[in-house]
Amino acid sequence: MIRPAAARRAFLIVMDSVGVGGAPDAHAFFNTGLPDTGANTLGHIAQARALHMPHLAQLGLGAAVRLASGQDAPGLMIPPQGLWGAATQISRGKDTPSGHWEIACVPVPWDWHYFPDSRPAFPPEITARICELSETGGILGNCHASGTQVIEDFGAEHLRTGWPICYTSVDSVLQIAAHEVHFGLDRLIALCKALAPTLHAMRVGRVIARPFVGETPGDFRRTGNRRDFAIAPPGRTILDIAQGAGRVTHAIGKIGDIFSHRGITHLHKGKSDADLADHLIASGRNAEPGSLTFANFVEFDTNFGHRRDSSGYAAQLEWFDGIAGRFLAGLRPGDLAIFTADHGNDPTWHGTDHTRERVPVLGHGVGMRAVGLVGFSDIGASILAHLDLPPPDHGRSFL
Repeated sequence: MIRPAAARRAFLIVMDSVGVGGAPDAHAFFNTGLPDTGANTLGHIAQARALHMPHLAQLGLGAAVRLASGQDAPGLMIPPQGLWGAATQISRGKDTPSGHWEIACVPVPWDWHYFPDSRPAFPPEITARICELSETGGILGNCHASGTQVIEDFGAEHLRTGWPICYTSVDSVLQIAAHEVHFGLDRLIALCKALAPTLHAMRVGRVIARPFVGETPGDFRRTGNRRDFAIAPPGRTILDIAQGAGRVTHAIGKIGDIFSHRGITHLHKGKSDADLADHLIASGRNAEPGSLTFANFVEFDTNFGHRRDSSGYAAQLEWFDGIAGRFLAGLRPGDLAIFTADHGNDPTWHGTDHTRERVPVLGHGVGMRAVGLVGFSDIGASILAHLDLPPPDHGRSFL
């Protein structure tokens, strides 16, 4: 029996960085000076080691890889039984805010500001502002860097001087790493929150607090207390529309940070993707009729993509497929669940940064349906159509 629209629930799950290749403008995006043309996160991982992902493969994951890139993904090429397709982005970015905002029906209308790959990376006025807010005599790093390597390189000096470690990447971001105890977690978060408006005025997408612990190089490790301070979306997202219509919205993981905590009724955080998986499964069983749940699983990107760990990424994909199976088993008739991604991060690629790719679109709850190549905003528009909510300013439902 199909439930009335008012009782239907929707779940939008972003597998952070699980791209499927084939972005038509990949040639215009670069990693260490080389274009992203040919990057294919899921396809290349599967070619290195055939993947066992029966639940998402059954929805059409392998078919989505082939549609997006023309390549096969060993282990995933079975006939689809769910809704499947692939989405192409129009926003000029291959980062978290660009991908998530556009999925939520707000393409980015501006070009992001990026810091140069030089030393120093930040202009003097930004360095001075950080020193003023942190009440320190200087900053460390001031460069493009890997988040794990930068604390190895500067962690000991940070403990000696108390100066924050500031770094960036090819994304529109400024990250600040500091010791949770010696510098103070609350102090780090307050610093990033106070700095964010200055960076947002420059069209820098995020200021990120990156706390770590440990006392010596080799012992330093980042904690789960990361905080993102993102510029607010410049339009109505699906969260705004749903909440404005009186619907309950659930945000799992870093969704709250990405959307500046706008349009969110309940926020569910965790120290790891395993914690977030518990929240997703519980939401599938217990979320209110007519509600929207929006989730992000970040460890594909942070733990394996940026670190170019193909085998670790493969293991995480297979683990997540088991979580997806448990989640789908708890859904009710009339529910819609869509799995997608925000960008790529091919662990077999040169460099350590995101890759410009199409993303999979996999749906459970509406039967077998091939939707072809769609836009990122069509995903959010379809969520709203399923919930019988007003259409967005961007995107068209493929349901």
